Amino acid sequence: MQIPGGWLTDKFGSKLTVVIAITMWSIFTIMTGFAWSLASLLVIRVLFGIGEGAFPSASLKQIAEEFTYKSRSQATSAIVSSNYVGAAIAPVLIAPILATFGWKNAFHLMGILGLVFVIAYFFLLRPIKKQNQTFAGSAQKVPLKKVIFNKMIWQFVIVVFGLSVITKGLDSWMPTYLLQVRHINLAGIAWMVPLPSVAAGVGAILSGYLMVHFFVGKEKWFIALASLFTTIFMFGMYHSTGLTGVISFEILTYFFKSMAFSGCFALFAQLASRESYGSSVGIVNFGGQLAGFLAPILIGILVEQFGGSYSVAFLFLVATAAVSFIVSLTFNTERMAASKENAEIN
Repeated sequence: MQIPGGWLTDKFGSKLTVVIAITMWSIFTIMTGFAWSLASLLVIRVLFGIGEGAFPSASLKQIAEEFTYKSRSQATSAIVSSNYVGAAIAPVLIAPILATFGWKNAFHLMGILGLVFVIAYFFLLRPIKKQNQTFAGSAQKVPLKKVIFNKMIWQFVIVVFGLSVITKGLDSWMPTYLLQVRHINLAGIAWMVPLPSVAAGVGAILSGYLMVHFFVGKEKWFIALASLFTTIFMFGMYHSTGLTGVISFEILTYFFKSMAFSGCFALFAQLASRESYGSSVGIVNFGGQLAGFLAPILIGILVEQFGGSYSVAFLFLVATAAVSFIVSLTFNTERMAASKENAEIN
């Protein structure tokens, strides 16, 4: 839903898209708790994903609508950091709910909170403003074909894909690796579990500030350096023999990976014009979502094919970080400068 969700955002406006997306998201979160079979669970989660998938583009486009051009980058990095903050605090909040009320009621509660948020968002957080509201029928036609064939956008897709493979790969397989290879149950090191996400959140927020204050006109070098450090620390994680080293390098990997990832979206916020912002950023975020789908599967296949060894899986993650580093070096500075000028005017 990333690409069609982005197009819908441009077509109908960010507010309407956010309201519909979170409403669907919340309803099917509630419905998850009512699933009566595996088949029903799969259908509900697919419908949940359709709702969820339209949200990122709409939320990022709202930044372009509500903030000045000069503030876009830092506001974008702040909203990206919320993903990591949520990942850090969710286990702490949900675990006691699961223990007390069970998994079904946990889904019910989270869905109800989502619906409460939609109401607050619609009436309090973002009341209708005529100068910003885009109505169906009056919206400017979005040149989706032109956006899809924009080479620069697909460069961002590759960089974001490579960085997201690391996050999704580690998120899905790190617990299994620690249990099977290091013989460490996460329950025994529960206090360490949120640290990578906390580091990622700090890195994401910091990236917007650093780009605006120290890398103006040199943003691609910021993303390249952060991607390079991600590659180095990911290799250090692969090479570590002790648990302390593995966790330390994981924290550093998440920190620099999120700086590069958030930096991509912060830079992109300066390059895309308002009329096609949703469609453009939807394509970029498609790279991250594709990584979320492929990374766990590929790592599972690699571990299985190499007799249960995780070494090749770690090297695979090192390689994807290196790809992000290499592709970030290919960003055309002159073309980005021209895009910035056009985006600032529009």
